[in-house]
Amino acid sequence: MEVNIDEINSTVRTVDGTSLLSPAVLRRIVEAVTKTMHEKQAHTKRVDSERKLTQGVWAESGQEQP
Repeated sequence: MEVNIDEINSTVRTVDGTSLLSPAVLRRIVEAVTKTMHEKQAHTKRVDSERKLTQGVWAESGQEQP
């Protein structure tokens, strides 16, 4: 079967490979990563505090022993 097209109108959109995420999606990703990093830092700080050797609670309070 033969098809003859005299005129074609089309719209071509180019996509930049670096802009595949919308600003809103990118913002949500950054917020999720930031929240996770803060949680990991807080956890590390708590673990380090638990591992810290001290002379006891009294010494940590900064008061002199009786």
